[in-house]
Amino acid sequence: MSTDRSRSYNLGDLFELVAAAVPDRLCVAGGGIRYTFGEFDRRTNQVAQMLMAQGCEPGAKVAVYAWNRVEWAELFFGSCKARVVPINVNYRYVAHELEYLFDNSDSEVVIFERGFAPVIDEIRSKMTKVRSFLVMEDGTDHETPWAQSYEELVNAQSDASFDNNRSGDDLYFLYTGGTTGMPKGVMWRHEDIFFAALSSALGAPLTSPEEIAERSLPEEFARPSLIIAPLMHGAAQWGMCNMLFGGGPVVLYTGHGFDAHEIWSIAERETCMGITLVGDAMGRPLADALVDGSGSWDLSGLFRIGSGGGVFSPAVQQALKDALPHIMVMDSYGASETGAGGMSAEGGARRFIVSPELQVLDENLVPLAPGSEQIGQLARTGHIPLGYYKDEEKTAKTFPVDAEGRRWSVPGDSASVDADGVVTMLGRGSQCINTGGEKVYPEEVEEALKAHPAVYDALVVGLPDERWGERVVAVVQARAGTNPTLEDLATHCRNFVAGYKVPRAVTFVDQVKRSPSGKADYRWAKEAASGA
Repeated sequence: MSTDRSRSYNLGDLFELVAAAVPDRLCVAGGGIRYTFGEFDRRTNQVAQMLMAQGCEPGAKVAVYAWNRVEWAELFFGSCKARVVPINVNYRYVAHELEYLFDNSDSEVVIFERGFAPVIDEIRSKMTKVRSFLVMEDGTDHETPWAQSYEELVNAQSDASFDNNRSGDDLYFLYTGGTTGMPKGVMWRHEDIFFAALSSALGAPLTSPEEIAERSLPEEFARPSLIIAPLMHGAAQWGMCNMLFGGGPVVLYTGHGFDAHEIWSIAERETCMGITLVGDAMGRPLADALVDGSGSWDLSGLFRIGSGGGVFSPAVQQALKDALPHIMVMDSYGASETGAGGMSAEGGARRFIVSPELQVLDENLVPLAPGSEQIGQLARTGHIPLGYYKDEEKTAKTFPVDAEGRRWSVPGDSASVDADGVVTMLGRGSQCINTGGEKVYPEEVEEALKAHPAVYDALVVGLPDERWGERVVAVVQARAGTNPTLEDLATHCRNFVAGYKVPRAVTFVDQVKRSPSGKADYRWAKEAASGA
């Protein structure tokens, strides 16, 4: 498509601009399916036409209930082209959570893998807003006489481009939460989410979205990036879009479980230059596979490993660097309510160089001075969400307006600003532990614990304490063949954190529970630690 600088573009339009610039370059691969940019552009036209044929008007919601697969990516961009809103569904949800999500999002169409048919059938009679169910094949044989074939419907459509008055005002939703409450739909305009989270692979800041056609990666640098994180979460969606909008190919990890050996094999086979994952939950088993002698891979083409949605602990970051000394290992800061806006800085974990739109604010929404040693809330202004879908009260709380009339997104991440302007992330304020009047942020103690050679994973929570108000308690998954004690861990932690932050009790578990994207489940951790 040609560029018209007098109009605004939605994400589907922007993909078409890139596809026109590099039509024969690999675009998306996974699960045995491979598309060039031109082929994927035509395929997403078919998906868009199919959704419109299902009666989806602009702004309609279409739920995608699937593991990672190429169809997830084509539904993302096909929905954008049709001006409908793809709703990300967590495949770990149970029936009650799914029922809430489908109802809260006002989903009109549900597209699901056949393997999920039993749970859909269980709640189908309660899904009164859903007009049609479309099933994608996954090798299972559950009968779904009440669902239409996704593939047949898509293949019946034209792959020609079309004009349906798309604009940057079209909506993008990202449902977040589930470990501290029911899921919340964060509403973004396409133009805002693009500038806030989806344009980092394009180099210098854009002055207009359509400049992406002029900034596609040169062919010699356009090697694939491997997306490990699930597309049902923002980290993977944003990682995918950043690469595609830069003209870079994406390979999706489509396994239904985390297989570090298979991931390294894919990276070798596809000569991947980058890997996108989420924190230690994915980084640690990948590092272990490199050093335990169980496999050998040629990863000389790998350039970077990046984490979004969760930071690496220093121990895991160093393990990856030791195993692959030629690569960059970095964290990025981002949240569903702020977009992406920070890259890891030298000098320790959780230190980020942030974009000018990000500030650390005091309780009056005034930016903290660098080096003030005050703790505030990380916030973003400029390109930020419209709010939470159907939740005006929470929208008003999370997106306040300051005395100068500027609207901010303040999702609740505590931080401080060092004298050099680098932001140190302390953690989500809602998880902060108050012990004897001192504040303890779990992430700092978790990093200390995970630096112990016998600790594979750990979470830290606060439990009621008659004397201190709350006491610091660790939930630890020990490495196989080790038997650490509370005394061992406490002695170790005192080398990294102040005494009041050291765990006073520990609960050992077979496995620390995290979401598929690697995020901590603190509600579960408190339950697990309650006997400590």
